[in-house]
Amino acid sequence: MSFSPPSRRALGLGLLSLGACAHLPATPASGFSDPLLADLHRRAFQFFWDITDHRTGLTPDRWPTRTFSSVAAIGFAFNAYIIGAESGYIRREQAAERTANTLNFLYNLPQGDAVSGTAGYKGYFYHFLRFEDGTRYKTCELSSVDTSLLLMGALCAGQYFDRDTPVERDIRRQSTALYERVDWTFMMRPSGRQTMGWHPEDGFIKAEWRGYNEGMMVYLLAMASPTHPINPNAYQVWCSTYEESFGPNHGEPHLGFHALFGHQYNHVWIDYRGIADAYMRGKGLDYFENSRRATLAQRNYAVQNPMGFKDYGPDIWGFTACDGPADVKLTLDGVERQFRSYSARGPGDQHPFDDGTIAPTAALGSIMFTPVESLSAAKAMRARYGADIYGTYGFYDSFNPTFVTDYPSREGHQTKSAGWVSNDYIGIDQGPILCSLENLRSGLLWRLMKGCAPIQRGLKLAGFEAVA
Repeated sequence: MSFSPPSRRALGLGLLSLGACAHLPATPASGFSDPLLADLHRRAFQFFWDITDHRTGLTPDRWPTRTFSSVAAIGFAFNAYIIGAESGYIRREQAAERTANTLNFLYNLPQGDAVSGTAGYKGYFYHFLRFEDGTRYKTCELSSVDTSLLLMGALCAGQYFDRDTPVERDIRRQSTALYERVDWTFMMRPSGRQTMGWHPEDGFIKAEWRGYNEGMMVYLLAMASPTHPINPNAYQVWCSTYEESFGPNHGEPHLGFHALFGHQYNHVWIDYRGIADAYMRGKGLDYFENSRRATLAQRNYAVQNPMGFKDYGPDIWGFTACDGPADVKLTLDGVERQFRSYSARGPGDQHPFDDGTIAPTAALGSIMFTPVESLSAAKAMRARYGADIYGTYGFYDSFNPTFVTDYPSREGHQTKSAGWVSNDYIGIDQGPILCSLENLRSGLLWRLMKGCAPIQRGLKLAGFEAVA
């Protein structure tokens, strides 16, 4: 199967049914003990199913604001189709058709080093793609981690769609082809680390993967490649940058990363319970326990509330990369505050930032680590703020009770109970909510990836072993 670039009219066809989603149809037995979790699970799935174009698989970065497609969001969308099929929200055949359409569209997009007119280079994809033809959006970077998020979802689809039918065979073939096309050696730098990206205009960006974060999946995929692998020593070089991030970080000692997405993304696909690399074995931990501690540390920080932001507490917490009110410094109630629009947020010793903005995806994307605390947060936020922060696809991306001002924020709106509230849902924040809920409920994604040869090879090359 292959596709020529669709017309603008064709790209719009997948969005026509959005207005019908406010009242979701009846769902099968959910398997969740709490009805709010069942509702969130269905609504988060519906986000990916409704707003992704069926013919191309280009998932919007955000909705209802329409900007560009995010390749990382496409990776989460692959998971959503699997979850939807297993949950009875859609038929397996529907999920397979959408998945095959996406893989074929992506694989057939042009690659090359031109500044425009291509979707990627050396098998990598640009961070954002144009809806019109799937090519690079403006001057965004060729992204190592966003490509990795896309590939993790594609490989997971290859594991799930295992039947001997033409469409499912095609899914397995194309997911493998997308992965094996990437030349992982291209992003290696003289430091022995992977760079985060590259621009055709001026080459590699300065930022490299160091310290614990979502970059682990980049190294696992790169080492395991059967076509263009990097030297496994690169993983040890990366781990050598960990120690600067290890400490209490507002909780029990753990490898810290200020924004919770850095702890969540790897665990969407890989079950780290009971396995550890040499670094973690030396600390007497595994990465699952590390992320549990990181999540509880954020909750501790909200309870302590050292900067005195409104509404923080044991059930109102959660900090990650998300929308924010505005890039402005204001004095509110006699306190000077620095606010940001879209930014990574969270406490910790490395790159901390807090402006009172709470992202529900932070608590809910960690529900696989902290089921009791995350459920309490979801229920408390829903009860306190209601429809101000909860809509068609579940919780809106973020809100800020402290930002109650006449200052014209760049995006979002003011509400009486929740202060500033983002108008949008964001794909890379919806994805962790859905996937963490599913891993809590069934472990589905973890089980699938335990059969994924590249992931298991990557873990072995990184030195992962079973621990007590």
